[in-house]
Amino acid sequence: MNVYNHHDPELLTRLASNFDVEPNLHPVSDAERENMIDKPAFGQVFSDSMVTMRWRDGSGWSDRQVKPFGSLNISPAAAVLHYAQEIFEGLKAYKRQDGSIWLFRPDANAERFQDSAQRLSLPNLSVEDFIGSVAALVRQDAQWVPSRREYTLYLRPFMYASEAFLGVRSPKQVDYCVIASPSGPYFTGGVKPVSIWVEDRWFRTGPGGTGYAKCGGNYAASLVAGNRGTDHDCEQVCFVDAASKTYLEELGGMNMFVVHRDGHIETPCLTGTILPGVTRRSLIELLNDRGLKVCEMMIRMDDLVNDIRSGDVTEIFACGTAAIVTPIKRLKSSNFDVTVATGEAGTLTMQLREQLLGIQLGEVDDSHNWMWRVM
Repeated sequence: MNVYNHHDPELLTRLASNFDVEPNLHPVSDAERENMIDKPAFGQVFSDSMVTMRWRDGSGWSDRQVKPFGSLNISPAAAVLHYAQEIFEGLKAYKRQDGSIWLFRPDANAERFQDSAQRLSLPNLSVEDFIGSVAALVRQDAQWVPSRREYTLYLRPFMYASEAFLGVRSPKQVDYCVIASPSGPYFTGGVKPVSIWVEDRWFRTGPGGTGYAKCGGNYAASLVAGNRGTDHDCEQVCFVDAASKTYLEELGGMNMFVVHRDGHIETPCLTGTILPGVTRRSLIELLNDRGLKVCEMMIRMDDLVNDIRSGDVTEIFACGTAAIVTPIKRLKSSNFDVTVATGEAGTLTMQLREQLLGIQLGEVDDSHNWMWRVM
């Protein structure tokens, strides 16, 4: 999308105009909507509209529509139900104090969506169609974007093999949708450091697998480990690599960073088994802006535990679209239980969280031009 000037106020209007709009004739009332977006539980409340498109082998993408939110008409023989050919993305729309609505790096989500599609043998969706579909939905349901600070409209684009066919091959029909869900702060009582269960028995993916793709199978594969974490009084689970059970990888849905006493920061490198997070990518740039050294590398879990015990590691945090930046206070497994420094949220962790959130809300200078104005 670098061929576009995304500060052009008409750009997203043009991209969104490719989608025909069928208004919802029975939207929720203003009072009901205000109640629904006041303190929404994540992913349980949905806006009035949705976007749909369809791809057919030989003719490509068509039927670009914004229409009332509703159930999908899907055959029980649809390939996605049998072979899990689906991918998704997650991004947010932010309302600023002046009433304008913005997206954070939708082009990066669009590019990752293309990478995921390629891995799952699904058709390519252009960056223009991806951003246009998201913008069209936000413009139609702008009243669903909350005004309170840290409240956003979470957007979920997804694609799945809808062809009714039980053979194992690339599909000849694929459906694409975008739905929207108002979302409150990840931490309802303020940012709190979390405890992490380090899993070395069950894995979300492995070498040559789908780890770098954002597909549901990776998340389904993480649930057993997540349950083990809950059983051990931990809020999240962290995976080590499946091949050697030696190296730090990521949480079930977030990337990780390790801050050392000398000021350098380490984060697991993208080996193909780790999701290349948009927030991760952004934080690396913000850390570089501060003149800090970020090492993308293989991090041995044994070394990390020893460095925590010695005090060489001063902060650990995770990052992702939902929580932005999450401080980590403790790593626990069947072999160790260590607390990071004082167990409190680190200074750099909280500075990065406020800086990134400030950029998204227009409170901090957007020197990297990450924000896209929808309306």
